Amino acid sequence: MEKSKLGLDFQKVKHAKQLAGSIADDVQKFVNQYTTVAVERTLCRLIGIDGIDANDVPLPNVVVNQLQEKGVLKEGVLFYIGNAILETGKKPQEIAEAIAAGSLDITQLKVNAKDAITKAIQPYIDECITRIKGNVARRNEYLNTIGEGSKPYIYVIVATGNIYEDVVQAQAAARQGADIIAVIRTTGQSLLDYVPYGATTEGFGGTFATQENFRIMRKALDEVGEEVGRYIRLCNYCSGLCMPEIAAMGALERLDVMLNDALYGILFRDINPQRTLIDQYFSRVINGFAGVIINTGEDNYLTTADAFDQAHTVLASDLINEQLALLAGMPEEQMGLGHAFEMDPQLENGFLYELAQAQMIREIFPKATLKYMPPTKFMTGNIFKGEIQDALFNEISIWTGQGIQLLGMITEAIHTPFMSDRYLAIENAKYIFSNMKSIGDEVEFKEGGIVRQRAAKVLDDAIALLEEMVKEGLFEALSKGIFADIKRSKTGGKGLAGVTAKGENYFNPFIDIMKGGK
Repeated sequence: MEKSKLGLDFQKVKHAKQLAGSIADDVQKFVNQYTTVAVERTLCRLIGIDGIDANDVPLPNVVVNQLQEKGVLKEGVLFYIGNAILETGKKPQEIAEAIAAGSLDITQLKVNAKDAITKAIQPYIDECITRIKGNVARRNEYLNTIGEGSKPYIYVIVATGNIYEDVVQAQAAARQGADIIAVIRTTGQSLLDYVPYGATTEGFGGTFATQENFRIMRKALDEVGEEVGRYIRLCNYCSGLCMPEIAAMGALERLDVMLNDALYGILFRDINPQRTLIDQYFSRVINGFAGVIINTGEDNYLTTADAFDQAHTVLASDLINEQLALLAGMPEEQMGLGHAFEMDPQLENGFLYELAQAQMIREIFPKATLKYMPPTKFMTGNIFKGEIQDALFNEISIWTGQGIQLLGMITEAIHTPFMSDRYLAIENAKYIFSNMKSIGDEVEFKEGGIVRQRAAKVLDDAIALLEEMVKEGLFEALSKGIFADIKRSKTGGKGLAGVTAKGENYFNPFIDIMKGGK
């Protein structure tokens, strides 16, 4: 890359990435040995199983529950569904419906040769891959014809709880200048071990992530995108206990951006580290193949830890997340690594420290579509001060070439934003992004000055932390509260009962196909 504006030592950066790679490799060796109920439900969805039973239980759960109750989940759902195709002549959806009706136990059928089973399931895998490739082609067609907004992409949220009201607000935001619409999930959905079904009109603090809701919003954003002459990206959340399932639903309905970070779920939702790291791998394989930009959650660490003292933990986590994403076959351009170093506004020279962090992250991850987070922790309800705080963040974003700018709202800490609040936030960002467009090319940082010294120190501290983590591994580091000052044990949290070691018949061809880009 070009010479560092911060005077960073790129040998140190290389060393940091090697350390992070070692930590990620250690995690991956563990992940490769296991599957989870969420991974197996994802495979059900990818081969065409959808819908609910008479009790509103999603059919992927019905199928996987049967295997888990019989103690055979370790062999994998594709093995049993493929065998059932041979024995019954039914399609996967029909098999799932028969299980739901109580008329079929796929664990009791005569077992065929494994090569025959893999052959039986292959047409459904091919059909899914064709559909996702078609979605990627459709997105590229839009980008090549109507185009998109320039970076930083302007990212705003809708969070009414009602998908149809979300559509109205999302289209209004797109007309106002937004490039990415994030449909916030209802509070607590990350802890549900199933994905709700159908269009939903009630949620708290957000709207349920369902495949039908994805379809409704995708259609609405395509319509408004054609109207305004700019492709509008759709963002949702595949974190939590259904991480890979929601990634699959997003791939099938052409979402563009996904919050996708196991570390966030471990720290802030107390999801079991083993469960969610296994789930994360398959979810990232799917997102990588589907052309989805992932957003990671490091910007949340500093809501619980001090931004000035703990900034190096964010860099360390970004480095690990990059390496885990690379192992899942994800291009760097699809890595929306999260970072925000929201200093206390009372801190002298806080703007310079934040500028140093943002420029450092930009230089260390030159190809990544970095996600920059606005102020939240220190928003007070004083809307005039809030407008200035948001403006300062917007200045840093354009100065340092961020990829995605989450817009702050003047009413942060008061209420869910009104459409007028969004308009003011977009107006603020567009004014600054235009008015200061080339400032990053014009301004240099003084050798030996505050900005350069700060960046060098954070990099050194991150390396020291990674060197410690290499010795003990990620699981042990999490148990000690390395990130966000929150301790999470390897066997604690939610969802561990859904983890199982893979058996000798286990197979999942999607990983090789999707990572190979075939």
